[in-house]
Amino acid sequence: MKSILNLKGPIILICAMLLVNVLLPGCKKDKIDSADVNEVKTPVDKAPTTGNRDELTKDSIFLYARQVYLWWDKLPDYNTFKPRNYTSFDDELYAVTRFGINPSTNKPYEFSPDANGADLKEPKYSYITDITQQNPVAYVPKKKSSVDLEGNGNDFGLLVKPYGTQTSYVLYVNAVYPGSPAERAGFKRGDRFNVINGTTIGTNYSGELSFFYDALFDSPNITIEGKTNTNTSFTRSINSAAYKSNPVYKDSVYTSGTKKIGYLAYARFSDENNSIPEFDRVFAQFTQEKITDLILDLRYNGGGYVETAENLINRIIPDTHNGKVMFIEYYNKLMQQKKATILANQPLLDATGKFQYQNGKLITYADVDYSVSANTNHFNKIGSLNSIANVVVIVSSSTASASELVINSLKPYLNVKVVGSTTYGKPVGFFPIRIAKYDLYLSMFETQNSKGEGGYYAGFVPDTGNSSNDDDNPNYDFGNLSESSLAAAYNYLTKGSYTSSVKSVNTISVAPLKVLSASNKLDDREFKGMIQRPEKLQRLK
Repeated sequence: MKSILNLKGPIILICAMLLVNVLLPGCKKDKIDSADVNEVKTPVDKAPTTGNRDELTKDSIFLYARQVYLWWDKLPDYNTFKPRNYTSFDDELYAVTRFGINPSTNKPYEFSPDANGADLKEPKYSYITDITQQNPVAYVPKKKSSVDLEGNGNDFGLLVKPYGTQTSYVLYVNAVYPGSPAERAGFKRGDRFNVINGTTIGTNYSGELSFFYDALFDSPNITIEGKTNTNTSFTRSINSAAYKSNPVYKDSVYTSGTKKIGYLAYARFSDENNSIPEFDRVFAQFTQEKITDLILDLRYNGGGYVETAENLINRIIPDTHNGKVMFIEYYNKLMQQKKATILANQPLLDATGKFQYQNGKLITYADVDYSVSANTNHFNKIGSLNSIANVVVIVSSSTASASELVINSLKPYLNVKVVGSTTYGKPVGFFPIRIAKYDLYLSMFETQNSKGEGGYYAGFVPDTGNSSNDDDNPNYDFGNLSESSLAAAYNYLTKGSYTSSVKSVNTISVAPLKVLSASNKLDDREFKGMIQRPEKLQRLK
C-alpha cells in the first residue's frame, strides 16, 4: 500500500528506544536565525520503555508533538498529559491540538467547526492515518472517495453539494472529475439529482443524507435520474472504477478590448507528474495569447504539494521579481535550533522511498535544516509570460492551504483580488512522521509572504465583501461568464467594479445548505493540506 506521499519504502517501526527519555545532548550552541534569539531546550519526558503496540504508538504521537508540533511549547509534560489514557489515536491527537490557543478567537488554532459552528471534535489540520487501510488507488483522510495527490481516482468522480432547505433541497453537481466514470457517462457541472437508485430525494434532508451519501460515495454502481442545467431530463447508470484525473477543470482566454484575460479552473496541487504537463499546456496558450490578466478558479482546491504551488507561482510572476522572496516557512524554535532530537528516529527517504546515506551514516529528519534562512523560498521564473499585472482568485470555504499560499505569496507583487466566499484558513503545513503502520501529520510550519503577512487562520475574506454567503452558482459550468463568481472577477478586470450575484436560472435558492453538521460530509471530496515532500527538504551540509 502507498501513503498519500506514495512512499514505497518499508514501514518504519518506531521501537521502544523511541520512548526513552529524550535528553539534550551536550554540544556547542549553533548559529540561529535572528528571529530566534532565545535558546530553547529539548523537552525531557519520562516515558515508559515497555507496553503493547498501541500504548507505544500513543506515547510516540505525544512525544513527537512535544518536539515538532508548531505549538509544541504549549503542551504539558508526559506525566501530566498521560497519552495512554486516551481510548484512540484520534482522541489523543484531538487533545494534543487543544493547547495552542489563537488569541484572536480564544479557541485552539485547530478548532474545527461544523456547519452550525459547534466543535467537530477533530483537529482542523493535523491527522493520523493507518497506511495499511488506505485505498491503494486513491486516498484522502477520512473520506470514502476522492482523487488523490497523484491524480488517482477510484469512485464515480462526482463532487456534489445540497442546496435549498431541510424540506426542499436539490443535490447539485459542483464538479465532475476529468477522466472519471461520471465524465464518460455525460455528467456535467450543473446537473441536479432527483432520484437515486429508484428513491426520490429532496424533501427530508436529515432523513435522506445517509442514503444518498452512501449511494454516491460507498457503492460500486448507481442509477441517477435528474435534470441538466437546461432542464433536460436524464437517467444515467455508472459503475465506480479506477481512473487517472487531469487536475484542470477548464482553461480559457477571454478578450475585452485591449485586455486578454486567462482563466484556469484548477482542482488540486497534485504531484509534478500530474500537474506540470497541464501547466505547460495552459501557460503555453496564455503566452501565445499574451494575456494581461489572470483569473484563477480555486473554489474547490484544498491544496496539496508545496512545490507544485511554487511552480504555478513562478509561471505567473513577471521575471522582474526573479530572486525576490516568494514565501517563508517557519518551523518551531526547537526545530530551527536543531533541538528536535526525536527526528533522528525518522529516516529521510528519497523520492523512490529508499534510505539515504552520507559517509556511511543513515540520513534522518534530524539532518534537515529547519532554519528560517534555509526555508526562505525565492522566485525562479518559469516560462516567458511576463505580462500579467492583475490576478483575481475565485475562492470558497473549500479553498485551502496551498491555494491560500498562492494568494498570499503573490499579494506583495501583483494586484491580487479575491472573489467568492471566505476561504478555509490554513496557513500551516507538514510532512509525514511514520510511527509503526501510521503516518502522523502534525501542523509543523506556518508560511508568511515577503511582507511577513500570514496567520490567516480565519481565511481570506473576499474583496467583494461577501464573507459568509457562497456565490458559487452550480447552474453554470466552469468558464461560463454568467456564473456569479466568474462574472464578478471578469467585471472587475474589465470595468473596475464587481458584479452582484447572478440569480439562478431555476426557482430554488442557490444558498448552500448549512443547517446540519452532517452536511460537512458533503462539503467537498478534496484533501485539505500543504505537504512538504521530505525529499525536498534541505539537508544540513
